[in-house]
Amino acid sequence: MGYASTAKKSTVPAGGWSDLWRQEDYWAMWLGLTIILLAIVFWSIGNNFMNWIVLKIPSYSDYRTAISYLTSHKSAILALYLFFLILFSIAVKVLSGEVQRFLVGFTFLFSMSILVSVWGSWDVMKRYNFETPLLALVVGLVISNFLKIPYWLSTALQTQFYVKLGIVLMGASLPFTLIIQAGSTAFAQATIISLATFLTIYWTGTRVFALDKRFAATLAAGGSICGVSASIAIGGTVKAEKQHVSIAISLVILWSIIMIFILPLAIKALNILPGPAGAWIGTAEFADAPGMAAAAAINEQAIKTFTLMKVVGRDMFIGIWCFIMALTSITRWDKRYAGTNPNALDIWIRFPKFVLGFIVASIIITILAASANGVTSKAIDNNIINPISELRNWAFIFTFLSIGLSSRLKELASVGWKPFAAFTAGVLINIPLGYLLSVVIMGNYWITIK
Repeated sequence: MGYASTAKKSTVPAGGWSDLWRQEDYWAMWLGLTIILLAIVFWSIGNNFMNWIVLKIPSYSDYRTAISYLTSHKSAILALYLFFLILFSIAVKVLSGEVQRFLVGFTFLFSMSILVSVWGSWDVMKRYNFETPLLALVVGLVISNFLKIPYWLSTALQTQFYVKLGIVLMGASLPFTLIIQAGSTAFAQATIISLATFLTIYWTGTRVFALDKRFAATLAAGGSICGVSASIAIGGTVKAEKQHVSIAISLVILWSIIMIFILPLAIKALNILPGPAGAWIGTAEFADAPGMAAAAAINEQAIKTFTLMKVVGRDMFIGIWCFIMALTSITRWDKRYAGTNPNALDIWIRFPKFVLGFIVASIIITILAASANGVTSKAIDNNIINPISELRNWAFIFTFLSIGLSSRLKELASVGWKPFAAFTAGVLINIPLGYLLSVVIMGNYWITIK
């Protein structure tokens, strides 16, 4: 299962209480909150386990420094590997049952993550701002485009699962008061961006290139809401052909990968500060995982504003858009589905549940920090928030490697020029409009988000 296939699980209509353990979104939420609660429990009993398993390769100019670090942390590396393997295997057992193949695949993925982290800590890489996330993506792309990825490895390339877990863990470093404060701004900005991009792609697709309305709507959703998940969800809602959904997914991935490299370069060339830069990435990127990679190439502040803009602002749209598009499809495009009238429950069914985990994580840490004095507050930072942030970074490294290892550029490029042109029209609106809102109009606001 690769980048596209893993996204499908989170957008399947609900089937009752069983969804609590049969959907990827929920498992990302359960495991993310489990990690946070474990960090709190270990700290409360005076156990240093979470800090012990955290690995942060120091910057070096002499490779012997990195080798010395890895040698002295062999036990911690093994513990970190087993920690992730046990948690992920529980979810894989329930979701697909392919635990044995996942075990082999994840072992390779984890080993690659260690090597990429070491390489990314080399001072030469730091000097040229070639951060670990971008390096992980490039390494994955080189391998996947020159070698055939075996099935046992593909079972571990759970891109959407890793990034959703990372976003849930991200909630631990964002106070809930900040989410409430910035949420309305992010939602308003996302509304403008989403509407402008959706209408551009849809109008260009239907009026200029004569694409089927359902196909154009699926393309527009992928380019304006939340990427792969939106393409699958909207495609299913409006009864688009499977081939059209696949093309939309390919275009989302293709442009997302391009943006990972273009946006950080543009941000550095224009000397945009990290806060507005992260918000711009949140409006210009099409999917959570590539956007997080681009934001990580800037700094931690950019990651925070990206998360507020993309997750709180744009990802929440998917349920509402599914309802609107289902209503439009049924009442205006085709009468064949008259017996499947949408209802308000569809909004909840399509809502990305991992966002709830992100919010709950933020609430838990906010309440904990609010009840602490100065000394305790520092201990919470050192023993709970910082280790969780480092574990989040590992989840994102798994994500970026998975994107690269599951993306073959030749396949992504063979989607046809008309869909590509329609989607690109949205890109040409999305990028400058996102810059105008994030940097020019709202720049002073996003600078204040720390």
